[in-house]
Amino acid sequence: MFSEARIHRENTPLDWKPEVEDFEEFLKLLNVIMTTAPECYFNSSNCQKPAGLIGFPINALLNWPMATTAGYAVFANALVNQQFKRILNYWALFLKTPDSRYSWIVDLINKALGDKEVGPFDRFEEIFKSNPHDQYYCIACWDEFFVRGFQDGVRPVSHPDDDSVIVNACESAPYRLSQNVALSDQFWLKEQRYSLENMLNWDEYSPQFVGGTVYQAFLSALSYHRWHSPVSGTVKRTYVVNGSYYLESQSQSFFFDNSPDASGPNNTQGFLTAVATRALVFIEAKNPAIGLMCFIAVGMAEVSSCEIKVKPGDHLKKGDELGMFHFGGSSHCLCFRPDVQLKFNLYGLTPSPDGDTNIRVNTLIANVAMSTLAPT
Repeated sequence: MFSEARIHRENTPLDWKPEVEDFEEFLKLLNVIMTTAPECYFNSSNCQKPAGLIGFPINALLNWPMATTAGYAVFANALVNQQFKRILNYWALFLKTPDSRYSWIVDLINKALGDKEVGPFDRFEEIFKSNPHDQYYCIACWDEFFVRGFQDGVRPVSHPDDDSVIVNACESAPYRLSQNVALSDQFWLKEQRYSLENMLNWDEYSPQFVGGTVYQAFLSALSYHRWHSPVSGTVKRTYVVNGSYYLESQSQSFFFDNSPDASGPNNTQGFLTAVATRALVFIEAKNPAIGLMCFIAVGMAEVSSCEIKVKPGDHLKKGDELGMFHFGGSSHCLCFRPDVQLKFNLYGLTPSPDGDTNIRVNTLIANVAMSTLAPT
């Protein structure tokens, strides 16, 4: 796959950037990554202020190889993914040590969030639980930076006592809103249609969502990475589905029109809902007009550690924490049954892979009208 990527180098920026020559060189670089944290890009060599983009190093090494025919075969292989899981778990041990934190972390978050993301708050210590008198604001490691929690009141829950209001489960930018979703569909094609049985891991609840609605949104590397319940209700079932880490749709590869995704796998988020490592949380909403729904946390590349914090039988209030991603940006879905009458409010944003404006977590994103649903 590395040699195949070199063949297609005229369709990439590789003519002027270093590239991985072969698998042996990749392994050497991977060993170095195991004792380093993801770094921040800077605006120029003369400017030491972070540019607001964090690069994930393994993904960067594999971006073009995974767009090859050979790469698709490799990263679809279950045995390969089992080994990547072991590698990423090992790296996670380092990312939970003090050596993984860098001095630019607080400057970066102050620059990247600012007023437009957090409303009236403009300092790290006002936004996140931290101690400004400590050099690292009491951020113990890289992972703690990514799972940092908001201060109380920074993200209030919209209409907490109104069960007709559904709130945003993650701090995220709208990616896609689809209706009349099929039980089984060709998710690997260019359109990346949602395929419920694949998304929901052939769960016995899957048929109940046929013809329903799926809303998907993207969490950037600098987003808040905890998940919150979009409704009040009771947890029915939870589990993590083991899947791929660096597999992307062939519609975004050299194979298709020689125009691979330069930031893979960002443009294949629909495809990833069916194949990537992901967490499923089924919730029976208190409002019978919603009934059974499902939250799906979708891992992307290095960011595939999904930690579920709730269990079946737990009673949730809208806005309660469900779990979190570790180590960076990811994607998530909300799945609703076909008889749920939804009116979404995306605040003028058009769902798109290029969206970079977040809707705040716990903010209203949809209203539901009364309807008659079969009991679950």
